[in-house]
Amino acid sequence: MADDTSRKRKVRGKKITASREQKDGRKAKKQLARTASNAGERNGDSPLSDPETVVPEPFVETDAVRSLRDRINGWLEADQPVHLIGPTGCGKTALALSAAAERGRPVVWLNGDEAVDTAALVGSHAGGERYEENDQFVSGVSKKTEIVRERWVDNPLSVAVREGATLVYNEFSRSDPAAHNVLLSVFEEGVLERPGKHGDDRTIDVHPEFRAILTSNDVEYAGVHEQQDALLDRFIGVHVDYYDDETEREIVAAHVDLSEDEIATIVDTTRALRDDLEIVVGTRAAITAAKGLTVFDGNTENDEDGKFDDETLANVFTDVLAPKIAGENGGDIDDLRSQITETV
Repeated sequence: MADDTSRKRKVRGKKITASREQKDGRKAKKQLARTASNAGERNGDSPLSDPETVVPEPFVETDAVRSLRDRINGWLEADQPVHLIGPTGCGKTALALSAAAERGRPVVWLNGDEAVDTAALVGSHAGGERYEENDQFVSGVSKKTEIVRERWVDNPLSVAVREGATLVYNEFSRSDPAAHNVLLSVFEEGVLERPGKHGDDRTIDVHPEFRAILTSNDVEYAGVHEQQDALLDRFIGVHVDYYDDETEREIVAAHVDLSEDEIATIVDTTRALRDDLEIVVGTRAAITAAKGLTVFDGNTENDEDGKFDDETLANVFTDVLAPKIAGENGGDIDDLRSQITETV
């Protein structure tokens, strides 16, 4: 009799243990389901950024800059995606980030290039997660079940539409147009479809605060793809050109410690070269030249008008602009130097 009681107690103990293991297994499954869709945030690589941290430093605000930014934010308030188009080095990216930050919503950054495809926008399966569940209902018999679940990781577009963030898609036109088919339903129907995702959450309803700012170089630039008309028809196109003389001086002054006259000489030279040369001479070139001149002109005497030594000025601008003709047919550094010297 005592033996029976002992056996029953023993069996009951195993059943309790097995029941606990089943419960732990079910709990693990639920935890896995909850965390799989948030894998990016769990790993610390969420693309969401605080709006206060995305504005480039330094960022210059003049009447011209504020007017353009207000125009962008006006269209965003009207729930229209804005496409900033203009020459390289004119400040499109900084302007886009400033406009995004002003909304006060989280910001998601995406940089376009040839490698961007649909998965890079919406997400993809990133390996699997597995665990073992042990069942032991009968003494001496152990049943092990291995459970594997594919782990889906959302990429920038999915995160932005779900969280109501402002998507800043830089160099938009450098990506293959086929990758942008998913944007059509986002802007037209308010739904993002995630190819490759299975189940009820294959689609995401676009958050009402989601907005998009895209930047592109003009179509004549190398590496730029012509995007499909069906998508471009849904954008507001804002052309961004080089800023006025005053704004360019303030931008350069924010990056270097030079006198007003010296900065004026650099900006005037930049704007003259922009008119005289067939290559693009952007505001970025003026900033780079100014940084170089703080070093290379440090031991020379400037005249009273704040102009640098002509030879040094020509050498610095030649170095700054030389990469733009490297590899081109007929690209000749001597010709470039001669043109710059003549302008100077």
